[in-house]
Amino acid sequence: MKTILVTGGAGFLGSWFVRHWLATAGDRLVVLDKLTYAGSRASLAAVADDPRLVFRHGDIGDDSLVAALVAEFQPQAIVNFAAETHVDRSIDAPAPFVATNVVGTWQLLEQSLGYWRTLAAAQQHAFRFLHISTDEVFGPIDAPNRATELSPSRPSSPYAASKAAADHFVRSYHHTYGLPVLLVHPSNNYGPFQFPEKLIPLVILNAAEGKPLPIYGDGRQSRDWLFGEDLCRAIGAVLKQGKPGESFNVASGVERANEVLVRQICELVDRHRPEQPHGPSTQLITHVADRPGHDTRYALDTSKVRGLGWSPRVELAAGLDETVRWYLEHRAWVAEATEKFDRTRRLGTGA
Repeated sequence: MKTILVTGGAGFLGSWFVRHWLATAGDRLVVLDKLTYAGSRASLAAVADDPRLVFRHGDIGDDSLVAALVAEFQPQAIVNFAAETHVDRSIDAPAPFVATNVVGTWQLLEQSLGYWRTLAAAQQHAFRFLHISTDEVFGPIDAPNRATELSPSRPSSPYAASKAAADHFVRSYHHTYGLPVLLVHPSNNYGPFQFPEKLIPLVILNAAEGKPLPIYGDGRQSRDWLFGEDLCRAIGAVLKQGKPGESFNVASGVERANEVLVRQICELVDRHRPEQPHGPSTQLITHVADRPGHDTRYALDTSKVRGLGWSPRVELAAGLDETVRWYLEHRAWVAEATEKFDRTRRLGTGA
C-alpha cells in the first residue's frame, strides 16, 4: 500500500485533501498536525475510522518525530500543507509565520532529504515532496495580466514573505541536493471546514447572527476563488504527472471584488434563513480602514496545470451555496472553532 505523509492534515486544505484522497485512492495517509487554533480533528471526523488513516499530533519542526514517522511508515510522498496562513495575524505577529512557514518547512526538507537518501534508486525516482504555497507570493497583478509559474516573487505581507521564503528553500533543495520536489500555488480557497477568521466563513456567520460585516477599504480588491475539492484534484494530478522541480498555478479563473462577493454571500444567507429579523444582511456591511499593504488583485495563469487534464468543476455560485448551507447546518463544528478567537476584534491594523 502506498503511503503519503500529509502535514497540516487537520487544517482546512489539509483535511480537504485527506477526505478527498481517501475517497478516491487506496493509499494510506499519515497525518501530522500540530493542532494549532486553526486545526481540528473534528475536520477529519468523517474519515476517523478509516483504517488507512493514521494521525499523529506534532510539529513539522520536531526533527525526531518526523524522522521516526518517515522511518516507520516509509512514505512515497510528503505533501506539506502545514502553515500559518492568516494575513492579518501575520501583520500583528510575524514570528509564528517565520517559525512554521520558513524554519518549519526547512526542517521538514532536511528530514525528507535524509530519508530520501536512504531509499533505493527506484524509490528515490518515485518519491515526491509536494509543497503547498499561495498566489500571494507573486504580489499584486495588474489587470489583465496573470502571474505564471515563472513570475518573480513580490510578497507584500509577512505571511506572503514567509511563503515565498519557503518556496525558495523547497526549490533550493531540488537544485542543490536533487530532492524531487513539486510546488503548487493555489488562489484563494473556500469551502466547508475553513476556519471562521477567513473572509467567506466570517461573512456567513456574522450575517447569520446580525453582526457587522466589515469590508476593508473600497472593497474593490479582486480575488480568484477556488473550491477546496477542485484544489485537491489538482494536487492529485500534479503528484501523479508533475516532474521534479516543477511548480503549478491552480485557480478557477473566476474573479470577484471583495464587496461583490460579500453581497453575494449575504443574498445566500438571506435565502437560507428568510426568518432573520435583521435582514437584508447587506445592511450589515460597513467599510473600515484598509489593511496595510493590501494587494489589489491576485490572478494566475493556469495553462500549465490544465495541460495535465485538470480543470475546475465547482462553479462559484454552487460552491458558495454549498458553503453557506454547511456553516448554517454544522453549528457544533462552528462553535468549537469560534471559541478559539474573538470575531469582533479587528486584526492586522499595523498599529
